[in-house]
Amino acid sequence: MPDESLTDSQLFARAREGDTDAFALLVDRHKDSLVNYLCRLTGDRDRAEDVAQETFLRLYERGAGYSEEGKLGAYLFRIATNLVHSQGRRTRRWQILRAVLLPPNGHHTEPAQQARLLNRELGDQLNEAVLGLPLRYRTPVVLSQVEGWSYRDIAELVGCREGTVKSRVHRGRQLLREALEPYWNGGQP
Repeated sequence: MPDESLTDSQLFARAREGDTDAFALLVDRHKDSLVNYLCRLTGDRDRAEDVAQETFLRLYERGAGYSEEGKLGAYLFRIATNLVHSQGRRTRRWQILRAVLLPPNGHHTEPAQQARLLNRELGDQLNEAVLGLPLRYRTPVVLSQVEGWSYRDIAELVGCREGTVKSRVHRGRQLLREALEPYWNGGQP
């Protein structure tokens, strides 16, 4: 197994020479963040894992596009984003789990349990709202707000100007606020 202190560029160079252990270490380093990003982008963990697997397969087979001076994580996110876009399907929406405050037995739930159910429902609503964003807004919103990417890195990934990314994040956040407004006022949609 290669030394874990090696950089991504060093591991990738070894992988190009046929070192499958080096490639496996690259996958281990980047798989979780890539799958998490794809889960937020697609709303479907199975689909996210499939796209992540296809992303690593493309890197392995066609890694010539990666500049060893570049950030491998950003390159993987670009491949994955392009795969999601090119599939040409709208993302399946997650079904919202409705919290039932009166269970079938007719007894009221405890206040702590009610709070947990309401928090889960709000989280489900947030996920639904994110998935409802058009992809041109969803991608930069998820990358900046969830993954912590800079606007410059997002601009490089999606192939547009930094100002465009800023406006898309702003518009995406506006759309999320509108979608979740009933919850801010304590109500249900």
